[in-house]
Amino acid sequence: MTTPAARLRAQLTLPVICAPMFIVSNPDLVLAQCRAGLVGSFPALNARPAELLDDWLTRIETGVAESRAADPAAKIAPYAVNQIVHQSNARLEQDMAVCVRHRVPIVITSLRAPGEVVKHVHGYGGIVFHDVISVRHAEKALEAGVDGLVLVCAGAGGHAGTLSPFALVAEVRRFFDGPIALSGAIATGDAILAAEAMGADFAYMGTRFIATREANASAAYQQALVAGSAADIVYTPYFTGVHGNYLKQSIVAAGLDPDNLPAERQAMAFDKPDSAARAWKDIWGAGQGLGSIADVPSTAELVARLAGEYAAARARLLGA
Repeated sequence: MTTPAARLRAQLTLPVICAPMFIVSNPDLVLAQCRAGLVGSFPALNARPAELLDDWLTRIETGVAESRAADPAAKIAPYAVNQIVHQSNARLEQDMAVCVRHRVPIVITSLRAPGEVVKHVHGYGGIVFHDVISVRHAEKALEAGVDGLVLVCAGAGGHAGTLSPFALVAEVRRFFDGPIALSGAIATGDAILAAEAMGADFAYMGTRFIATREANASAAYQQALVAGSAADIVYTPYFTGVHGNYLKQSIVAAGLDPDNLPAERQAMAFDKPDSAARAWKDIWGAGQGLGSIADVPSTAELVARLAGEYAAARARLLGA
């Protein structure tokens, strides 16, 4: 009997789940990722107003189905929707009803143990990944019945933890043998292979896809990624109330000193989309892997490059 991770991997060209990025991830990017053989995803909250979520899901499902029909031999990956399980997300129940109606194949949950979400998704045969930054978070998510974990380690873009991937993967693998996706400064094919070697089933990549032509990101944002390095990343809880990694350049442009941010934290407020969006629209999230970004290709071009790097890394190691 094959494992859930193996069944999902068989549908992919590379073992990659593309991270859902606030504002940046849209149907164009998700479809390009799925057509290239990677799991494409977006946060449900990106579809605004809420009524737009149904349209987005219909468009993605239609595009995936058409691509599979046009080339049955191609690996066209499933898509995922990210749900923020937080008391201030007034849309959660409504958005989940839409996801259930569309039978979204993969739901990625964030912030709190997703017990009710898991029940709804399992009810139609979907699977749930939950992102965590610690062993305790992982244990709570598994108690809630999730199928897989996203380990968000040091260097990941946006909301991120501080643990080394070597530490967190090893500790989680002591009690969980199910699907694990690893997040944290993964921007090359070599890093994808490294995630597998470390014990993860999938790499979880976000920042690298901000600098693609399909992403909903400004030219200034993308060029800042191309020009930047790990030294340009600031880790702070100030903007959303949860620790995250942001581009120093955008903090300076907002009139703030990245080395002396106010002590008080902003409250997370998913019931106020404009307020929540400011942290990602004006203050740009990015991971420490941006030093590997040198251009803004199409998603298809980027995935082809990643596949070449991944194959070369495998050959290099096997030939050692």
